[in-house]
Amino acid sequence: MTVVVPNATRVLIVESVPELANVWQRHLERHCMVVAHAYGQQDAIAHLSEHETDIIIQDLVINEGAALAIADYANYRQPAARVIFVTNTTFFSDGSIFAHSANARAFVQSSTPPEDLAAMVAHYGAEVSAP
Repeated sequence: MTVVVPNATRVLIVESVPELANVWQRHLERHCMVVAHAYGQQDAIAHLSEHETDIIIQDLVINEGAALAIADYANYRQPAARVIFVTNTTFFSDGSIFAHSANARAFVQSSTPPEDLAAMVAHYGAEVSAP
């Protein structure tokens, strides 16, 4: 049975490592968020084409496609969607990701505790739903 929570934050996780995506998803669902998971660009674009999304947790390094292409598509298709970029590399560690992605709101390491990531999603999710 699927439980529908009115006005729940809708999250798309774009992550090629299923174990990491599952940890994040479980934490977000504990906070009554509706969570979908895409493994790469094709899955993410398909999801964004059909489902309203408030927050995208986007790994910068994915096995299929380009992370910035997903963020650009989201910015075009769903301009209110916010992106939290995660990475386990030093790429964009200078903060330049914010110059490359208009919908970027945070940039954190993949090792960020899931409860901290959930707090960020709740914060930026409230930003999306605010009048």
